[in-house]
Amino acid sequence: MIEPLSPAVPAIRTFVRIAKLALEAAALIILVLLFFLRVPQVAGHSMEPQLRAGEHVLINTLAYGVRFGDGARPLLELPLHAIVRGDVIAFVHASDDGRAVYVKRVVGLPGDSVVIEHGVVRVDGTRLDEPYVSLRDAASAPAMTVPRGAFFVLGDNRGESDDSRAFGAVPASAVIGRATFVVWPLNRAGPIR
Repeated sequence: MIEPLSPAVPAIRTFVRIAKLALEAAALIILVLLFFLRVPQVAGHSMEPQLRAGEHVLINTLAYGVRFGDGARPLLELPLHAIVRGDVIAFVHASDDGRAVYVKRVVGLPGDSVVIEHGVVRVDGTRLDEPYVSLRDAASAPAMTVPRGAFFVLGDNRGESDDSRAFGAVPASAVIGRATFVVWPLNRAGPIR
C-alpha cells in the first residue's frame, strides 16, 4: 500500500523551487554587476553639486559599446552609441597615485576647438550652455583642438576639478562607460543629469 503524501510536501517543493530561482537570479545579477556595471565611490568635490564625495554611482559599461580586451587595441570592439557632449563619463586616468577612475562631463568632441575664457567655455567659438554648472571659477585655458578618438572633459565644480585643462583630452580607449545613477546614499539616489 502506498501512503499518501503529506500536505507539507508540495509546499516544501514549491519553496525549494522558489529558493533555486532566487539563487539563480542573484547569481545573474552578480554576473551583470561584475561584467557590465560598476559602482565606484566618488572621491573629491569636482562634480558637485551633481555628485558629492563619498557617493556611489552606477557606471553602465555597455552605454557606448562592447569591448573585450584593454587599451587602445581591444580584441573585439562593437560600438553601440556615440559619446555626446554633456554625457558624464567614467574613465581610467593614470595619476601620481597609480590608475584611478575619474568621473567628468564631456564638453568637447573630436575635432572641436575648446577654449575657456574667465570661466566661460566656448566650443568652436560658441558659448557652451552649461545649466549643470553652479560652482564656476574665473580661470582661463588656451584653445585646444580635441584630437580624433578623444574627448575634452571638465568637472562641474571647475575650481575643484582635475580635468582636461590639466591632463589634456581623454582617449576613447580609457572610457569605461557612462555614469548614470547615484545609488548610495539612498537619500541622494537618482539619475545623473
